[in-house]
Amino acid sequence: MSRFSIKLNPENLFFVFLNKRKWVEDVRYPRFTLLGQSLGSTVLGFEALKKLTPDFYFDTMGYAFTYPLAKKMFGCKVGAYVHYPTISSDMLSKVQEMRPGFNNDQLIARSRILSAGKILYYRVFAYLYSLAGSFSDIVMVNSTWTKGHIDQLWGVNSKIVYPPCDTASLTKLPLEDRQRTIVSVAQFRPEKDHQLQLQSLRCLLSNYPNFRQGPEKIELVLIGGSRNKDDEDRIQKLKELCKTLDIEDNVTFEINASFERLVYWLSKAKIGLHTMWNEHFGIVVVEYMAAGLIPVAHNSGGPKMDIVIPYNDNITGYLASTPEEFATKIANVFSLSEEEYKNVQINARENVIGKFSESVFQESISNLLGPILQENNN
Repeated sequence: MSRFSIKLNPENLFFVFLNKRKWVEDVRYPRFTLLGQSLGSTVLGFEALKKLTPDFYFDTMGYAFTYPLAKKMFGCKVGAYVHYPTISSDMLSKVQEMRPGFNNDQLIARSRILSAGKILYYRVFAYLYSLAGSFSDIVMVNSTWTKGHIDQLWGVNSKIVYPPCDTASLTKLPLEDRQRTIVSVAQFRPEKDHQLQLQSLRCLLSNYPNFRQGPEKIELVLIGGSRNKDDEDRIQKLKELCKTLDIEDNVTFEINASFERLVYWLSKAKIGLHTMWNEHFGIVVVEYMAAGLIPVAHNSGGPKMDIVIPYNDNITGYLASTPEEFATKIANVFSLSEEEYKNVQINARENVIGKFSESVFQESISNLLGPILQENNN
């Protein structure tokens, strides 16, 4: 627990090892993945509850289908901390509008029949998800965006508890001596949309050729972990896209970088880039702001509703949706004077310190869970 500075009494801490993890692996369900993983979670949940039946079952993994099992079969109080709804109206809208995406492939998007079938599947799944969620006694969510979807789906009044962010150590990084560097910190997963980042850079360099080289050269640094062969293939395709877009001299890949290397880039870069559509919260955007970078994030989800918002009526960053918009916002940041840039840095840092710190998280969790835990003790 030293990595996270958590102090616990070893006598009060128990680990129960589970053997049914395979039932929630996405590779097990090449079709109907949402339903397969959700039903599979009940197998894993049953194993866990049978090995150790708690008074209070607190789910932070998103396994809502285990709630009826915990409450009705094992008699537990049920709590949920939802990071991302398993299904949302945005996912349904994407299929209805026949828009391709990481959860709606081209084959389905091009076919009205397949799209209609997927809409029916989503609606049935949404009903089952709603039914399972209704078994919770207390529901916490990590953002305004998540609250909107969960309240609608589950018919509850969830409480927003922002995730704990390591703002304390990152705020120690200096604000001065920033380089003409854009940093993107994200795993190389499809939904993170690294392609949009590269397309945005291409648009920026086309509009501002002086940013390609020389004293005004801009560098985009992609920092992320490579977990498996699929990630390696995605990274290779991104590198090939850099060549196709003629931006390879302005892009650097930092694969599986150490924490020290990550902090180095956060201390040197001017801009933190985040392009995921409907990110449920966006903890990396908070980390950008705490570290002194100006965020340019997707105009949706948590970044739009909770993070990149005015502080004391002053801007804390920029939002965009298309490559052209991202290019414009990035150019805006590089056009700021030193004084203007520092003012945005200070606003962004002060905003996240007071709103997303670990101490705020601890206080919120204690206030919400305290009463229900006290009930169990009585």
